[in-house]
Amino acid sequence: MLTVHHLNNSRSQRVLWLLEELELPYEIVHYQRDPKTMLAPASLRAVHPLGKSPVVTTDDGIVLAESGAIIETLVERFGNGRLAPAAGTPEAVRYRYWLHFAEGTAMSPLLLKLVFDRIETSKMPFFAKPIAKAIAAKAKSAFIHPNIASHLNYMEAELGRSEWFAGNEFTGADIQMSFVVEASQARGGLDAKRPKLMAYLERIHARPAYKRALERGGPYELLS
Repeated sequence: MLTVHHLNNSRSQRVLWLLEELELPYEIVHYQRDPKTMLAPASLRAVHPLGKSPVVTTDDGIVLAESGAIIETLVERFGNGRLAPAAGTPEAVRYRYWLHFAEGTAMSPLLLKLVFDRIETSKMPFFAKPIAKAIAAKAKSAFIHPNIASHLNYMEAELGRSEWFAGNEFTGADIQMSFVVEASQARGGLDAKRPKLMAYLERIHARPAYKRALERGGPYELLS
């Protein structure tokens, strides 16, 4: 039995989706963000020292953290040929690349945008507000927005090569990339001007396993 330590409105939603795709039995331990800080509760540190989600624990004492590592490990152990291309194929290379690209490259400017958006709207002394807003605006215009746009253009072009990120078959890389694309729509400017990415969102949201994961995981709204 696998246990998913699931934080609301977080990356752990895609782990639930993975387990539904693999049709594996699992239990969920729910955690709620602090309504003021939006951070995970301290109780998650009892599961993993960093106190972040997702974390998956097993009956034999294994603790898995990091979305990409969780997906890769569970697909290898329980996939039986599903959700990963055959080893040694070009698709296998793309599969591993997108597993790492999601958090290693794509999420960084999206997270920075979230941080600087909050700086612009947070409470502070009136004399500091113009300075903070100017710094945030400069960071977003000079670095954050161009990088997000570059990543979205790249992903759009890659989906022009094949229906899914690793090839013409749905894989764990698509589960990993789902949060990136959803976050891009929520706060990164992704819209109908990039039709392949929007069609990709429609495809993943229509999958029965995705819908089952939402039913089990509870409300899922990306932070904006």
